[in-house]
Amino acid sequence: MNQRVVIFDTTLRDGEQSPGCSMTVPEKLRMARKLVELGVDIMEAGFPIASQGDFDAVQAVSREYPDVRVAALCRSNKMDVERAGEALAYAKKPVIHTFIATSDIHLKFKLKKSRQEVLEAAVKAIELARTYADDVEFSAEDASRTDPDFLEEITLAVVNAGASTVNLPDTVGYSIPDEYAALIRRMVKAVDDRAIISVHCHDDLGLAVANSLAAVQAGARQIECTINGIGERAGNCSLEEIVMAMHTRRDKLPYTTGINAEHIYAASRLLTSIITFGPQPNKAIVGDNAFAHEAGIHQDGYLKEKSTYEIIDPKTVGVPESKLVLGKHSGRHALKQRCSDLGYELTKEELDVVYHGFTELADRVKGVRNDAIIELVKGSMAKAAIAE
Repeated sequence: MNQRVVIFDTTLRDGEQSPGCSMTVPEKLRMARKLVELGVDIMEAGFPIASQGDFDAVQAVSREYPDVRVAALCRSNKMDVERAGEALAYAKKPVIHTFIATSDIHLKFKLKKSRQEVLEAAVKAIELARTYADDVEFSAEDASRTDPDFLEEITLAVVNAGASTVNLPDTVGYSIPDEYAALIRRMVKAVDDRAIISVHCHDDLGLAVANSLAAVQAGARQIECTINGIGERAGNCSLEEIVMAMHTRRDKLPYTTGINAEHIYAASRLLTSIITFGPQPNKAIVGDNAFAHEAGIHQDGYLKEKSTYEIIDPKTVGVPESKLVLGKHSGRHALKQRCSDLGYELTKEELDVVYHGFTELADRVKGVRNDAIIELVKGSMAKAAIAE
């Protein structure tokens, strides 16, 4: 089986839909440039029918990056598909991504349609989309809560109609890994290499990355994700986490992507500068604390051998260096190293004096800055000079 996993980035579409994440066309172009450098396979640039701004963004990204696969989202109806096709008119590698909900709860309360009506709408949308693009993706919204028999029926119908990718989203983050893997495995078997099975997982239960990895192990070969995991509600599968999980654990996840990992941190920082918030400090891979160490035991081990507490070299993802954060949990080894970095080589006796003052200060503040450490060293030296 092909071990190459397609990375479908939807930062500019699903990511942008979340509160505080809207982007102007120039901002989307800036972000798109970094996504190209990062090496994503597909950029979903917007939802053209939603607004003129989204239409313009899809068109602008297509013009600026004609050799990149640019996707436009549309519902499974004539007006949406035509609008998406128009927005992609300048793309050399257009991807039309059409969707419709398939779960009974969505059919009953949102669409007020029967399964047959939904199936027919999906097929018609695929057939129309194929007149604009050879590369057409169908998404069964809320696939993880859809009756598996109906999901298989509509999956086969859209593939027969010309869909080259079938996306089976865990739209509301409801699924768990073994359950989701079983569903994906069934659909992979059903399409039998006639189409790529894709996944788009949300993080409502904190399982988006786990579910996506389980899906890949079950045969999915496209993952839809975002930088920093932004997206509706609790967000999407995080691009940096999914990519680095496969990079770090090749023994269990022997899959490849086209991502240039050294651009991950820069992409994260650029997105943060464009939208209204960044990742939480303890966010895997790109958070401020992802490569920071404060506990004395950890710092001691890290200073002796980095791999004792770091499974990823920060430079792999573009993070300049690890950080030893000096606080009340830090030990003498880290303090001595920091003093050395600041230009002070201390004897054991001098270190004991500085460490005593450091622990007293660390109990009162959240992290001891370099200037405070320098003052402690100078103070200890002054006391020593007086004593002499």
